[in-house]
Amino acid sequence: MKQLIILFLFPFAVSCQTIDPVIQQKINAVENSLAPSIVFGDTIPKMNIEKRMKETSIQGLSIAVIRDYKIEWAKGYGWADVEEKRKVTTDTRFQAASISKSINSMGVLKLIELGKLDPDADINNYLTSWKFPYDSLSKNKKISIYNLLSHTAGLDIHGFPGYEKKDSLPSLQQILDGKRPANTKAVRSLFEPGTKFKYSGGGTTISQLILTNVTNSNYADWMQKNVLEPLGMTNSSYQQPPTVTNNLATGYYENGKQVTGKYHVYPEQAAAGLWTTPTDLAKYIIECQLALEGRSKKVLSQTMMKKRLTPYIDSSAALGVFIENRKGQLYFNHNGGNEAFLCTSYGSMQGGNGVVIMVNGENFAVVGELLNSVALVYDWKGFYSSTFRKNVIVPKDTLQQLVGNFLLVKDTLSISFCGTDLCIRQNGQPAAGYKMFFSDNSNFSIREVSNAFFTVVKNAAGKVEALQLKQGTANLRLPKIE
Repeated sequence: MKQLIILFLFPFAVSCQTIDPVIQQKINAVENSLAPSIVFGDTIPKMNIEKRMKETSIQGLSIAVIRDYKIEWAKGYGWADVEEKRKVTTDTRFQAASISKSINSMGVLKLIELGKLDPDADINNYLTSWKFPYDSLSKNKKISIYNLLSHTAGLDIHGFPGYEKKDSLPSLQQILDGKRPANTKAVRSLFEPGTKFKYSGGGTTISQLILTNVTNSNYADWMQKNVLEPLGMTNSSYQQPPTVTNNLATGYYENGKQVTGKYHVYPEQAAAGLWTTPTDLAKYIIECQLALEGRSKKVLSQTMMKKRLTPYIDSSAALGVFIENRKGQLYFNHNGGNEAFLCTSYGSMQGGNGVVIMVNGENFAVVGELLNSVALVYDWKGFYSSTFRKNVIVPKDTLQQLVGNFLLVKDTLSISFCGTDLCIRQNGQPAAGYKMFFSDNSNFSIREVSNAFFTVVKNAAGKVEALQLKQGTANLRLPKIE
């Protein structure tokens, strides 16, 4: 019970500099204008960040906002570690997860500019400690560096679960061959390279091995000296396990429990291993924006940065980033998700705007809503768009029939009243539950999982006997547990 009391306290920490009153007004507006992409009813709700963190079981959050090629403000919310009563500050490091791939691409492309790599050559020309085993699925076509960075190499292994601190860590070669103690399968071809997009953290891991083979260096050390330090990312590191541990956030599941050992370890450093802060990632975004305009070249030249931010084969996947067109305004983006860590990063291709948001939790809803809030407050034209769904008031006696438990494969979905509304939770989490929004008396959805649609199933006597869940390609019957 004591822990629950702690979970509902949300201290704030802002960077130590004096805040201009105009900027403070914007901060206040961002904190109170969280907006969902799915709107139930006719009015876009403006939600408070502290309230949404509680509702989505997010313990800690950190944000940095970029305006006119500068970090306008950065702030931390909640707990970096609940048990230690350690608050999130702007110096708290979070796991960047797949945003690690974006910074990795800066290093690999730097080697190309140095003449160490031919981006169109066979990757096996540079792999000395391991060779990629081509087979018939690749149809005699070779994989290039550009293929690896743009996820067009035709490879499998989407992502990595990481390892507990007590686990033995595999070498890169063991990871790529799927041999113990690696906990993922071998990285192999699925189809001919250079034909289409298929996200592959496995491909990024091959690029990590290429960098170490070509430079004959430790990956984390080389990236620190040649990428992170030039970018001014002084509070960041690819070291795995991390060697600096006093300012790391602890990962938390939706049930409030921390990850065993506080966080997972990722020897797949290029794909998922960067520890950093929104402030440091904002420095990276700003450098990309300035280099694109020929105003800086701390790591890459203008020519290479333009290449990096241009979709390659796929319409949106560039070299280490994704390009989004928001009603005519272009942004480069990457999201990330490790064990109990989530994050997002956006930089505009023009005008020098951007944002980085990182959390030590499992629910992406507050991240997306806060992103929308920044776009609204800072007037990013065309960025925020909402889908409106019908929302009707259902009689209380009808709602009462839904109260109870439903079997979702091996999990339990529980429905109960939260005030005058109904809320749903999975295996008792999150504690507050997710509010259910009804399009009619028999169909509902929830804001936090916008692609999940529920239909109430009744028997001939009119008694609720199940829920029908449609989510993506899944169509499941959830029987009511008596």
